[in-house]
Amino acid sequence: MSLACSRSLFFMAFTAGAMALGASYYLEYTVGLRPCSLCLVQRLFLCLLTLICGLAAVHGPRRAGLAFYWGCALFASLGGTTAAWRQVLLQGDPVYQLVSCMPQPEYMLSSLPWLCALVRTFNNSADCAEMSWTLFDLSIPEWSLLFFVGISMLATLQLLGMAWSALQRPLGGQVSHPKLVED
Repeated sequence: MSLACSRSLFFMAFTAGAMALGASYYLEYTVGLRPCSLCLVQRLFLCLLTLICGLAAVHGPRRAGLAFYWGCALFASLGGTTAAWRQVLLQGDPVYQLVSCMPQPEYMLSSLPWLCALVRTFNNSADCAEMSWTLFDLSIPEWSLLFFVGISMLATLQLLGMAWSALQRPLGGQVSHPKLVED
């Protein structure tokens, strides 16, 4: 795994995350869609993921730094995957089974501890189950889920590749290709 390859992967992930953030702000401020609390949690993880990938693309780390950045990207993408998956499940539930009255996210964060607010966000809420916009017959949380799963798979493959290449190196200063040394 070369430095240019990892930099380009981080830059592509940063670009995709920035475009997804731009699309979410476009849908909120231009189209007029109001994000629910789970959408805001997904946007938070998307911001975190985009920031991590942007920093990694600019930094150009070596082996230990790559493992750190890919691990952080995996953490952020798994958090976004969890929030998107929960919202997709809520959209599949019948609306009459869901709680229709949920406080605004700003109110919950100001009046409750952040962990309680997060737990309440993942509870059954009718405003998170509403499908207000689709593209190619997929809702916004489904697109978000696809994006986060893709980044999770990329980060996992990169981490596994780094672990595999570390296992292939010889121990104790031995030469891995003795024929090349003799030439």
